[in-house]
Amino acid sequence: MARPRKPLLSRDRIVEAAGVLVDAEGLAAVSTRRLAAELGVSGPSLYNHFRNKDEILDAVADAVSAQVDLSMFEEADPRDWPAALHDWAVSYRAALAAHPHIVPVLAQGPGRRPAGLRVADAVFGAMVRAGWPPAQATYIGALMRYFITGSALGSFARGFVDDETAYDPADYPHLGQAHLLADRRQQVDEGAFETGLRALLDGLTLQYEQTVTGRTVRPAPNGA
Repeated sequence: MARPRKPLLSRDRIVEAAGVLVDAEGLAAVSTRRLAAELGVSGPSLYNHFRNKDEILDAVADAVSAQVDLSMFEEADPRDWPAALHDWAVSYRAALAAHPHIVPVLAQGPGRRPAGLRVADAVFGAMVRAGWPPAQATYIGALMRYFITGSALGSFARGFVDDETAYDPADYPHLGQAHLLADRRQQVDEGAFETGLRALLDGLTLQYEQTVTGRTVRPAPNGA
């Protein structure tokens, strides 16, 4: 009886296996030897598809970038540029939150990665189309990447231990509830992201009104 054939090795299979390994154990767990073992092939066979480990990690990062929704930047989409940036940022952060170990690779920028470059192209194109000068559109793309990837690099709430005795009121009079943060990690981190995103977009909208539409926004009298 013929033995079942193993699936042919392909770039997609390598990237999928590497992505699973990164998600489970982090970047340090990835090596060509480990991947070959996971795929049931010889190590040198990987080099028919990738030159080295860095190329594999680049491909894993690009697979995550490909999960980001870009539909809001299509010319036919009715959303204005602040709403488009908001919805894209939420989608981008969700993709990173699902694969936090690959964020350091993504934070380095798109390089030559196709999906990453499509993200950059979509954001820049939409901002220029909205009326932003090209230089400002570039700054906005950079700013959004800093904010989104930074938010995904770590959890503020997880940085606090769940031991109430660690926060002696004599030393930390305002941290009496800090031990509860770890259990509320998702609520705190998502709330912080949304608060920061709204503040960022409000600031960009004000700048847009002043520099693009030509409106002068005057502060209310008496600080009201």
